[in-house]
Amino acid sequence: MTNGNGLDLRVAVLLLAGGLGTYIAFLHPAVGVALLAGIAVMTILHLLLK
Repeated sequence: MTNGNGLDLRVAVLLLAGGLGTYIAFLHPAVGVALLAGIAVMTILHLLLK
């Protein structure tokens, strides 16, 4: 979408999701631990499947 400068849509969505996840984790620590575990698994799978 952009030619290298600024944010594209994917980065904006990731920042929004990260902010929302952080807010939920702050309000409910048990949900935060579950989110962290899910993100860790998805990151490992993403790295392994490259």
